[in-house]
Amino acid sequence: MRKVDPDKYQAKLHQILEAAVVCFAEKGFRGTSTNQICSAAGMSPGNLFHYFPSKQAIIEAIAEEDRREMSERFAQLAAEPDVIVAIERLVNSLLLQCADPVYAKIGVEVVAESMRNPEIATLFAASEAAIKNDLVALLQRGIVQGQIDATLEPKFAATWLIALIDGAVTRSVLDPDFELSTYTPTLMRMIRRFLE
Repeated sequence: MRKVDPDKYQAKLHQILEAAVVCFAEKGFRGTSTNQICSAAGMSPGNLFHYFPSKQAIIEAIAEEDRREMSERFAQLAAEPDVIVAIERLVNSLLLQCADPVYAKIGVEVVAESMRNPEIATLFAASEAAIKNDLVALLQRGIVQGQIDATLEPKFAATWLIALIDGAVTRSVLDPDFELSTYTPTLMRMIRRFLE
C-alpha cells in the first residue's frame, strides 16, 4: 500500500476547497455540481471523491476551515492589551476579506442557503455561536479592564458588532458604489464610540 504524503494531501484538499468556494460564489450551493468543482480543481470525479464523498462534505469542510481561521484570529488578539484596539483589528481584517468579491459572495450565499437547507443552517449557526462566544469573551475582558462601557451587555454588544460586519459584507455585494476604504473610518468611529 502506497504511503500518503500528508503535505501533498493537505495541498490537494486546499486546492479542492478553493475551487469549490469560487464555484459556490459564482453559481450558489445548489447551482454548483461536483463536476464543476472537479473542472475548477483540475481533477476527475473519482479523484475528488477520494477526498470528499459528497458536495455536502465539501461545504462542511469550508465551514470548518472558516471556523478554524476565526479561532486563530481571536487567539492572536489575546495578546493585545487594549480590547477596543483588538476589536478594531478584528473588524479591519474581516472588512479586508469583504473586499474580495468571492469571499463576500460566499458569505451572502451561506446566509441565503441557510434559509433553505437545515444542514447548512446548523453549520452556520455553530460557526456564528463560536464567533459570538469569542467576541463576548473579548468584550468581557474589556469591561473588566475598564476599557469598555460596563453598562453594555456583552451578548447584545457582540450581536450588534456581528450585524455591522454582516451588513458590510452584504452591502459590498449589493451596492456597486460601496467602497469599503471610504466607509471604514466611519464604521470604526461608530464602534469606538459604542464601546467606550
